[in-house]
Amino acid sequence: MSLFNPSRDEVRAFFFDAWAKFNTQQTLTDLEKLGVSIMHMHPEYHGILNDPERYQHQAYFPEMGETNPFLHMSLHLSILEQLSINQPTGITAIYEKLKVKHQDEHEAQHDLLECLAETIWLAQRNQTPLDAAHYLALMQQKSGAIA
Repeated sequence: MSLFNPSRDEVRAFFFDAWAKFNTQQTLTDLEKLGVSIMHMHPEYHGILNDPERYQHQAYFPEMGETNPFLHMSLHLSILEQLSINQPTGITAIYEKLKVKHQDEHEAQHDLLECLAETIWLAQRNQTPLDAAHYLALMQQKSGAIA
């Protein structure tokens, strides 16, 4: 698996495998533990995670209102990694403000996740690198701070 640019199938296999290992009480890597913690925040995905044969190649269409659970959980992983190293600088302080605002870590992560998703979408649409300054500005707006 490519660590920095995994394929769709590799991402899905990671989540399916970590969930199966958790359910059979096998030892998990630190990344798998983090993934399982995200899976626990999303019980609505457990049926999907319990049926890899059916969902390994499932297509999801946002324009039809469908959420891709694997993309969603991957964005959570990205946010948690960014928080662990405070990159971009300031994300940790913004997250703390959002936790106070929402009184809920999961909702605070979703605010950051929306900012990350928009930043990725813009970079893909414009065929440019991720704009860290724009990402930080979006997060500051979510937290109520002036950008």
